[in-house]
Amino acid sequence: VRSCVFVKQWYQRRVRGSESIDNEMLRDYIAYARTFVNPRLSDEAGQKLIQDYVQMRKVGAGRGIITAYPRQLESLIRLSEAHARMRLSNTVEEMDVNEANRLYKEALKQAATDPKTGQIDMEILMTGLSATSRAKSAELGKLILQNLQGKKSMKMGELYDTCRSAHKDGFTQTQYEMAVRDLLEEGKVIQTSNRHIRLKELSA
Repeated sequence: VRSCVFVKQWYQRRVRGSESIDNEMLRDYIAYARTFVNPRLSDEAGQKLIQDYVQMRKVGAGRGIITAYPRQLESLIRLSEAHARMRLSNTVEEMDVNEANRLYKEALKQAATDPKTGQIDMEILMTGLSATSRAKSAELGKLILQNLQGKKSMKMGELYDTCRSAHKDGFTQTQYEMAVRDLLEEGKVIQTSNRHIRLKELSA
């Protein structure tokens, strides 16, 4: 208890500059915060969280991209509470929300930025694919189906070469395999054991 009181006093002095602490003191600090500090949202902080979440939703609305889900709001709340707890405050204030929002945006830049557009796309976190990648996969899937029309079947390699020569922007082997996998999962095509692929309606 005495150590926890000391940690609290040390923090409240707010010594200017950086002051290093040893591991034992840090453990006491964390233990104290977890045991005795239970932050609750202030009205101002609650309103700020809602405003930030709505703004996050608006970012992608104009481009038809989802940039925030309810779980992101939950994450912002938890981060805000954690920041208040770090300050040994039982009240989540607007400053805690601001810092939570900053941390969250920095994390999104690293984990959910579409390399093609430079824009944040939450679907990258949900599915591992950006909106750009999904659109290209869908476009490639249509091209595959078009090339299979009227044919009993095609070799995978032959179909790849045919589609590649017809696709104006080109694509990688991985993108082609992903498009084929999607078509297989959707039940639109069937792949035989000898590496041939055909439309499902021709399988009977």
